[in-house]
Parts: sequence; structure tokens; C-alpha cells
Amino acid sequence: VQLQASGGGLVQPGASLRLSCTATGGTFSSYGMGWFRQGPGKEREFVAAINRSSRLIRYADSVKGRFVISRDNAKNTVYLQMNDLKSEDTDVYYCGVTRIELGVATRAYEYWGQGTLVTVSS
Repeated sequence: VQLQASGGGLVQPGASLRLSCTATGGTFSSYGMGWFRQGPGKEREFVAAINRSSRLIRYADSVKGRFVISRDNAKNTVYLQMNDLKSEDTDVYYCGVTRIELGVATRAYEYWGQGTLVTVSS
């Protein structure tokens, strides 16, 4: 499975961005998907996860109420809508594929995209 993430950029605090991650290879609809983020010298941390049917979703407390994860199995794509962005959301964002229902730990993920940089600054 290969993942291609896109949609990052430089925005001001309070703005919105939508990240996309498209998978090729494998059977996208059979995988759980997740978004994580990582800053320099920091461990990769969980942001949001969605199961294969979109019925189960989980968010990190730091983004709950501001970020929305969704997926389109027909397009092999998972999205992360990020609203009301804050400076502390600045990081490289990674999408991942997991074979379990809903993964919140990095060790649950088998494949990762290349990352897309989100910078929130005035």
C-alpha cells in the first residue's frame, strides 16, 4: 500500500485546511485509517482515526471539536478537515493504514504516507 498525503500549507491562526491522503494498492475499504502528526525531536502523536465503514471515529483531545476525519472509499481517500487552527497544530501530518478497527497507537499502523507540513503562524 502506498499513501500520498497533500493539502498542507502556511495559514494564520483561526484558519482552516483540509488534508487528503490517497491510497494505491491493497483494498482501501478494508483498512482502518489514521492521521498522526510529528514535530522536530518529538514522537509521532495520534490525531484522529476512522474505521473502514466510517462508523467508528476517535480524536485526540487536543483536536476534538476542531478537526473532522472522513473517508471516501470510492476514491481511496481519507481526509482531515482542520478548523480553527492554532500555532500548536504546526507539525508534519502523516496518514497511516492499519488492519485493526481503530488504531490510536503508531505501532498499530503498517504503512505511512510521506507527510505534509502544516504551519500555523501570523
